[in-house]
Amino acid sequence: QVQLAESGGGLVQAGGSLRLSCALSGRTFATYAMGWFRQAPGKERVFVAAVSRGGSTPNYADSVKGRFTMSRDDAKKTVYLQMNSLKPEDTAVYYCNANSLIVSLTTKGDYWGQGIQVTVSS
Repeated sequence: QVQLAESGGGLVQAGGSLRLSCALSGRTFATYAMGWFRQAPGKERVFVAAVSRGGSTPNYADSVKGRFTMSRDDAKKTVYLQMNSLKPEDTAVYYCNANSLIVSLTTKGDYWGQGIQVTVSS
C-alpha cells in the first residue's frame, strides 16, 4: 500500500516562494511516476506538474511554467515542488499523486496524499 504525505504549505504574500514536499512510503519509490495537482475552492482538481519514473524533464501546466519547478530524490523517496513568484490565483489545496505508469494532464494514479493548503495573499 502506497502512502503519500505532503508538507511545506502555508501562507505567503504574492511574489513569494514556498517549497512543497511529498514523501512516499510503502513501496519502491523509483517505480512510481509522481505528480502534483491542486484544487481551489469551488473548482475541480487540476494538474500542476509531473515527473516520470526515470526523472526526465518534468511537465508543467501552462499556468505555472517558468514559476514552479518539480524534482524528485529517489534516495529520499520524496518529490518537491518549488513555487516561486506566487500569485493569489495559486491559492489552493495541493495534492501529491503517484502512479506506477505515468502522471500527466490527463492521467492520474490511484494514490493521493491528504492535501496541503497553500494561500497566497495579495
